[in-house]
Amino acid sequence: MIDYIDLGATLFVPSTHKNLPQILKREKYPNLKSIVIDAEDGINDDELEDAKNIINNILKNYQKTNLLVFIRPRDTKDLKEFLTYTNIDKIDGFILPKFSLDNADAYLELLSKSKHSFMPSIEGSELFDTDALKELREKISNYKERVILVRFGLEDMLRQLSMKRSCEYSIFDYTVCASVLGNFLAVFKSSGFAVSGGVYPCFENKKSFIKDVKRDLKEGLFSKTIIHPSQINLVHDIYKVSELELQDAKKILDEHRAVINLDGKMGEVKTMSPYSKEIIKRAEVFGVK
Repeated sequence: MIDYIDLGATLFVPSTHKNLPQILKREKYPNLKSIVIDAEDGINDDELEDAKNIINNILKNYQKTNLLVFIRPRDTKDLKEFLTYTNIDKIDGFILPKFSLDNADAYLELLSKSKHSFMPSIEGSELFDTDALKELREKISNYKERVILVRFGLEDMLRQLSMKRSCEYSIFDYTVCASVLGNFLAVFKSSGFAVSGGVYPCFENKKSFIKDVKRDLKEGLFSKTIIHPSQINLVHDIYKVSELELQDAKKILDEHRAVINLDGKMGEVKTMSPYSKEIIKRAEVFGVK
């Protein structure tokens, strides 16, 4: 079972990218914790067959490292094909793009025959429909141990709202987007599913990117989708915890009383335990500031 905190910054790399073999061998970006080999939106339609051949050839000689590796197919048809590739068992799992009520059963049926972890990505009209989100949640509940986290299509959401995001603002600064994501978080996190942070497209704007990651963390999102290697360390530095956060978390988990004093603040042990466990795991993976 893969813990969502272990993902850190998740770099999406087109399957046709020239540096993909070196990244997978840990020859480039050794600080990277997780990668998605993108055979969907990251490539053109006329590149698909080449992309499949590249993935197939890479897997034939693939030696597993500590890098968490996922593949994003275009649809259930491509997922079915990828599952037949030699050494496919050596990758950690799949992103399930455009996960919807129309294809969820087909995706899950294919994955029921494997042991791969997966991350459904909800990108369509279900984003705006609470009942549909709950139905999708129920469909993945039987696979809870294998669902690392749930993803949402941030750019897809904006497209459906006919909106464009400005680099200096968090997605939560837009009222309608904050409402949609707040509902999304409530549906999935209340049932124990982690939710990842959406992509930040302005990779040259480091100051605003840092602000964006911090806002994601504040809102309960974890594991940032990144599109440029310069963003790796920025994310991982933000995911470090302070010494005070770590000590408070340890107090909560070591305490046998129902309520304790945390530097002048009330700390209810039962209610704060899940958050405290996340803090301790973050300290183990990313360190202390």
